[in-house]
Amino acid sequence: MVEATLLDRLGISAGIEAVYWAMVENPTWNVDELATSLDVPEAVVHDAFSALADQALVTPSPGREGNLRSVSLRLGLLALLHQAEQQIIAQQAKLLAARASVLARAASHDIHREREEIVRLEGPDTVWERLAEHACTASESIMTLTTGRAMPPGTIETSKNLTRIALSRGVTIRHIYQESTLDDAGSRAYAELMAKQGEQSRVMTEAPVRMTLVDRQFALIPIGSRSCRGALEIRGSLLVSTLCLLFDLLWEKGMEFPMPANADRDGLTEQTVAILRLLRQGRTDEAIGRQLQLSERTVRRTVRDLMRRLDAESRFQAGVEAALRRWI
Repeated sequence: MVEATLLDRLGISAGIEAVYWAMVENPTWNVDELATSLDVPEAVVHDAFSALADQALVTPSPGREGNLRSVSLRLGLLALLHQAEQQIIAQQAKLLAARASVLARAASHDIHREREEIVRLEGPDTVWERLAEHACTASESIMTLTTGRAMPPGTIETSKNLTRIALSRGVTIRHIYQESTLDDAGSRAYAELMAKQGEQSRVMTEAPVRMTLVDRQFALIPIGSRSCRGALEIRGSLLVSTLCLLFDLLWEKGMEFPMPANADRDGLTEQTVAILRLLRQGRTDEAIGRQLQLSERTVRRTVRDLMRRLDAESRFQAGVEAALRRWI
């Protein structure tokens, strides 16, 4: 049953849930009848009553002193959903406070970087460490342009982990691959896997330079032709803005990378899935539009359609239901 899965996700155990659904389907039954039907001791039913009362799912039955009845199914489930929403909001607030504390502490030990507009990152380990920091701290977007004949196996494995971290945090990832790079079987398999997991990808015949752009504020460019030498990180300058403009122009000219259809998503486009991910994080229509470079009107129309398709009463409920259906 869909309801059973939903209640279990909202903190109601299977035993208590069984009592609840029996009360919903048989509103006149007393404790003895419930216990007999469910083949459990009456003490189990009484314990379930206490738990359901704590969740506001049962109420005293008027005219039947000492008996309880289930509240309206709609009201009960919405009450549970509201409690879950409040718990998640509280947890998100704690995580945001922890993140701010961590970033502030890190910044206090990173004075040298803050002073310089261009920082030289020596060696591949330093570069990957910095990319890992960006995957964990980026707030909106990561844009990557990959060139060359193939992605080295080590680069592929590390990139998989960093991309998954960023995507799990709701960061939008756009990746442009040079066509010759995807001629390599390993590189193409990586690109296809990342596309399935939510990366937006395009292909170009020729790409001018390898680079990674983070939140349109940082740019990492390899030093020389071999990434093993390190990279330059450019911060918040006119050059970063110019590189972002270059990436946007190349993105418009690129060919959309083919991605196998996902039957679980019920025909949703990647743009709609991206909106759903941000919706679940509690982003406003304006914030979603800004991150995905869409008009607020387009986002609002898409959200309205999603809520209708998901039969959701709230934006948060739409995100929860989409996750249950494995759309995101």
